[in-house]
Order: sequence, then structure tokens, then C-alpha cells
Amino acid sequence: MGDEEQRNRAITARRQHLKSVMLQIAATELEKEESRREAEKQNYLAEHCPPLHIPGSMSEVQELCKQLHAKIDTAEEEKYDMEVRVQKSSKELEDMNQKLFDLRGKFKRPPLRRVRMSADAMLKALLGSKHKVCMDLRANLKQVKKEDTEKERDLRDVGDWRKNIEEKSGMEGRKKMFESES
Repeated sequence: MGDEEQRNRAITARRQHLKSVMLQIAATELEKEESRREAEKQNYLAEHCPPLHIPGSMSEVQELCKQLHAKIDTAEEEKYDMEVRVQKSSKELEDMNQKLFDLRGKFKRPPLRRVRMSADAMLKALLGSKHKVCMDLRANLKQVKKEDTEKERDLRDVGDWRKNIEEKSGMEGRKKMFESES
């Protein structure tokens, strides 16, 4: 146990040391990256934005304003041209995608869900505000009387046994019995 415990402690200490070294290296790299970005920013500004010197006389200020307006106009024209190009290329992409789907012949079908609707709600959805007739489908159904089945008739007839015996007595009753058996 002693050797294994010391080995585990050594491994843990080594991991901690490696973590701290890695964090120090990462911190120095971040500082270098930040200073490099700042230097690039300064170089870009020096190259593209010369220092502004304000002239003393009014005519020189007006000339400077005219130059700035001309630069703004050219920048706006370039911006507009770029926007038009982007819109045109996006339109071409959409057209090509549509042609591609047409050539493949496969269209994405949206997943359909079952919707329970009454007839009124369906007509209202289809016809909108034009739908004023209320459709009650059950109102037009006929009333159907339940027909007696033979078993129910037999049970009803058997219920009064005296009547049943009187019917079967005599020649007429025997005739009825003969007809019902066959």
C-alpha cells in the first residue's frame, strides 16, 4: 500500500505541476497575441487613416470638406455595388437550388398531422367568412326502429305460457306447430 500511495501522490503532483506550466505558457501566449493584434491595428490605422490636419483658413476647410464628401460618395457607391452583387448572387443560388430540386424530382413533403375538425370548422376554414350554413349531420338522419330478432320474439312469446298453450290447442294450433318446425 505504501509504494502505491506514494506513486499516486507523485502522479498527482506531476499533473498539478504540468497544469501550472501549461497555464503559464497559455497566459504568455495570450499576452503575445494581444500585443500582436494591437500592433496590427496601429499599422492598419496608420496606413489607411492618415492623421488629420485642420487648415486655418476657411477656403482650405471648405476644400477639405469637399474631399471628404467625395471619399464618402465613393465609399457609398462601392457599398451599394457590393450589396447588389450579393443580392444577385443569392438570387442565382436560389434559382440553381430550385433547378436542382426540379431535376432530381424529389420534393420534401412536410409531415402531415391528423387534425380532428367538425364539418362546420372544416367549411369555415375552407370558405372563410362566406360559410354561414350550420351543418348538423346528425339532424338529417332518419329515426330507425330497432327490429325484433327472433330470439327476442320467442322470449316475449314464451313469457305468457297460458296464451301459448291456448294457441297450440286444437287443429289450428297443431297446424301452426307443424309450420314453425319445418
